[in-house]
Amino acid sequence: MNIWAFANQKGGVGKTTSAITLAGILAGRNEETLIIDLDPHASMSSYFGMEPETVSQGVFELFTAQSNNKTLELDSVVHPTGIEHLSIIPSSVAVATLEKRFGANNGMGLILSRVLKNASQQYSHVLIDCPPVLGLLMLNALVACNQLVVPVQTELLAIKGLHRMLRTIKMIEKSLHKKLSYTVLPTMYDQRTRASQKSLKILQDEYKDCISSQPIPVDTKFRDASFSGKPISFISKNTHGLKAYEVLLEQMLLSRVNNSENREVA
Repeated sequence: MNIWAFANQKGGVGKTTSAITLAGILAGRNEETLIIDLDPHASMSSYFGMEPETVSQGVFELFTAQSNNKTLELDSVVHPTGIEHLSIIPSSVAVATLEKRFGANNGMGLILSRVLKNASQQYSHVLIDCPPVLGLLMLNALVACNQLVVPVQTELLAIKGLHRMLRTIKMIEKSLHKKLSYTVLPTMYDQRTRASQKSLKILQDEYKDCISSQPIPVDTKFRDASFSGKPISFISKNTHGLKAYEVLLEQMLLSRVNNSENREVA
């Protein structure tokens, strides 16, 4: 089972769009896919028509049950998205209180990992949308995932935010004794501007071993898709943005296979 987390400590870089788009492509291939909205802002949940103020049986209930050592079946917090083969564990405004309630409790960083341990029979892919803050929720995603995607807007300030995120990854690797495989994903690339071109060149030079082979371009079709409540692959098949995500998906699937083979050899 592929478990991919989308994280950056800077907001507005395309985490939610990336997770939804890749999930939509996978669902369109008839592959059972689960998306998890760990962000209290609940943008992913809202995308699929869910109201963060009224959501029940989602991320909040999952974490509170686990923290109280109660058994909660995964199916009880999974909701349909209206897209065949694509399901969601939604977020709610109450998720913002989890850090204060349980952040200091032992074992809370392992909740998502434990819950997903037995989900491989139901889902081929799990994609996790993280909040832009290092804390209990992001830590759960980093522990649970076998691949991390770090979207970064192609502008200089966003690149500085990427440096901070990668320092965080190194810190977590040391504490978890776990190597985190990650892909740097340049987003919102506008080839007409020198700022975007320069930023992309910096990213390609600094992260040539772990950067996506193609940046995600600025594409107004993403906005159209969000208004429709469907991933872009269900409303516009030939858009440049979708094609870039299809390239990313193939790169990630190949990377997953290669990593598995390397572990077997070792």
